[in-house]
Amino acid sequence: MKASNILMTLAAGAGLAGAANAAEIFVNTNISVSTTWTANNHYNLQQQIYVLPGATLTIEAGTVLASTSNLGGSLAVCKGAQIFVNGTRDNPVIMTSTADVATWVGGDPKTGTWREACNEWGNLTIMGGAYISANNHGGATTNLPHPDANNVAPMEGLVAAFPGDTKVLYGGGNDNDDSGSVTYLSLRYGGKVLGLGNELNGLSMGAIGRATDVDHIDIMNNVDDGIETWGGTVNYKYLNVWNIGDDSFDVDEGWRGKAQFGLLVQGYSVDAAQGSGVGDNCFETDGAEDSDWQPVTTATIYNFTVVGQPVDGDHGTTWRDNARIQYRNCVFMDLGDELVRFDNTDGDGANGYGFNGTLSWANTWTTPFNMVPATPNDPANPAAFYQAQSSGFLAEITDSVFFRNQSANGYTTATTVGVLAAGTNNVLTPGFNPADAPIQSITRGPAVVRGGKTMLPVVSLDPRPANAALTSVATAPNDGFFSPVQYRGGFAPNAQSWLCGWTASNAFGFTTACQPGVAFCFPGTGGVNACPCGNPGTAGRGCNNSSSTGGADLSASGIAAVGADSVVFTTTGEKPTAFSILLQGTSVSATGSTFGQGIRCAAGSLKRLYTKAAVAGSVTMPGAGDPSVSARSAALGDTLTAGSTRYYQVYYRDPTVLGGCPGTSTFNVTNGQAIVWDM
Repeated sequence: MKASNILMTLAAGAGLAGAANAAEIFVNTNISVSTTWTANNHYNLQQQIYVLPGATLTIEAGTVLASTSNLGGSLAVCKGAQIFVNGTRDNPVIMTSTADVATWVGGDPKTGTWREACNEWGNLTIMGGAYISANNHGGATTNLPHPDANNVAPMEGLVAAFPGDTKVLYGGGNDNDDSGSVTYLSLRYGGKVLGLGNELNGLSMGAIGRATDVDHIDIMNNVDDGIETWGGTVNYKYLNVWNIGDDSFDVDEGWRGKAQFGLLVQGYSVDAAQGSGVGDNCFETDGAEDSDWQPVTTATIYNFTVVGQPVDGDHGTTWRDNARIQYRNCVFMDLGDELVRFDNTDGDGANGYGFNGTLSWANTWTTPFNMVPATPNDPANPAAFYQAQSSGFLAEITDSVFFRNQSANGYTTATTVGVLAAGTNNVLTPGFNPADAPIQSITRGPAVVRGGKTMLPVVSLDPRPANAALTSVATAPNDGFFSPVQYRGGFAPNAQSWLCGWTASNAFGFTTACQPGVAFCFPGTGGVNACPCGNPGTAGRGCNNSSSTGGADLSASGIAAVGADSVVFTTTGEKPTAFSILLQGTSVSATGSTFGQGIRCAAGSLKRLYTKAAVAGSVTMPGAGDPSVSARSAALGDTLTAGSTRYYQVYYRDPTVLGGCPGTSTFNVTNGQAIVWDM
């Protein structure tokens, strides 16, 4: 880091809880040369900071940017610059306010207390050079209605320092533009209001190209939208958006990308009007700045779980200005208004569906993705220009679950455009019985009135699938970006939630289902064979042993992320000094097989991961100095990947033969733990 581009004041721990061993760096000037921000410092942005063209900002895993409230601290990456946010699940990068940090216990960002607040600092804005369709937006008066590399626009929420200031412009002609990568980033309590319709979102993305990698983004309590995308071709994976003051996921100006695995939870950030503190639409999709301009939003979204506000919440999906979106394998529940809302235009004087030869609203839902009639402003190569959709119709909601949506006309427009027609593979769960819910659990707090709207805040949520969400009919294409998983919503069944360990919702106690494994293989349930000794252990454990009539129990804790896992297996109830081996299997036997004095259900290609001796009947694997589970597995020739499922059991010495067991059966087995590995 060079003093020429960042003016720094260092104060050991000043103003930051638990930062006694860290320097607080006050950032006052723009970044003009390549710079790295490190986890041993806290960065306090004192004003709008730009990463200027030609410069790269790298942010190490575990770095905290905590800006003082009301000073205007914010971060924007200019077109021609790059940012690399290198967070990990164990050590995310966090951008927040010092007021948030003050609630952390011992300075630990995985703790904290939710507050009714936002607008305490700015946001992260990234501007790139992909195509956009913007006519007079923000003074971009020279743009053309067809795709043109000279079409640019000023970014919402940024202020030009002088006429012709290019720092605030996004747009260009390179759909493969690379603005860097952003992974495992938590954005909290942000936003900035410059005027009506001119606000900073949690994450603002203007003309970002598909070579930019964006995954594992967490946004909590923003004054305006959660994520807003203007044009470009950027793809998103793993998005967690809560308590947003406007739209949770907003697109405009011809976004032509993909998104998979998301959770949108409607709520409020402060007591202000809907759209400025109280959540508005879950998905808001504008096609182009005027509907006959090109490009027009044409995107595919798989595996999102959408939790609305049941009393005064707004729409699930809102459609404007010729937008074309495919929603597949999703869950929409507890909406307060329509699942499909036909707005037609965004209210800024533009024209809607059907203008100047474009498709009508109805025809958008019945036209195949590759049979769009020609219009005057089309690109020269439409098939190459529009790559996000590869099957189906331009607009569709398919293979999804709808539950407990409250509005009397909640499905009126959806029915009109065929969402509930035969062949869509959609499931409309009748009634309001919680036992039919497509997620594991939800708890709401008492009703409060915010912005004149009755809100039922979500205080506890396990969004993993249940009932109709457990299995989808079809899967996403295996195209190098999408993961072809066969369930509905954003979370795998019987697996650790990807929210664990790094999100604000997890830190604040809203999403806590973080056990990585699911127990299996205990006698008397699920068709498992009876114990060979005729004296099964307690429910949920393995067979009895000569020291514990309850049997031995295997549990798992930690994060099941391939390559960065912290998974630890612990057994209790073994023989006091038993010799123990952790087995990893590639498949599971539903009935199990007799294995010494116990039942082994882990099957397939078995690996012996660790060998340990019990202490007082308990064993922890891996132990101090041992390689991680995924590293040990790879070393033994079984390389885990995202979505891999493995089955674990511990077998241990039990030299005292129990009654009824063969005399040579001198070992026993715990119950099992099944783990679906994440990325």
